[in-house]
Amino acid sequence: MKRATSLLFVLFLGLSPLVTLAAPVNINTADARTIDTALVGGGPKTAKAIVDYRAKHGPFKSVDDLEKVKGIGPKLIEKNRANLLVK
Repeated sequence: MKRATSLLFVLFLGLSPLVTLAAPVNINTADARTIDTALVGGGPKTAKAIVDYRAKHGPFKSVDDLEKVKGIGPKLIEKNRANLLVK
């Protein structure tokens, strides 16, 4: 039993860098790579579309404004609401 507990502990330590608690990402200042990392169910193209939209139209007033970006709908916003913020 002690050996199994030790093994689980070692596995947990090995996986701990993969499980991080990150702060929400500011969609008005983050680059595409950072947004892509925070965005669940999006991907690099979606993150780039957010940055491109922001560059053309100015800062977002709320996370809900992401619906104005082509390819982003209410489901994706709700899935990511805790990961994104606007300052």
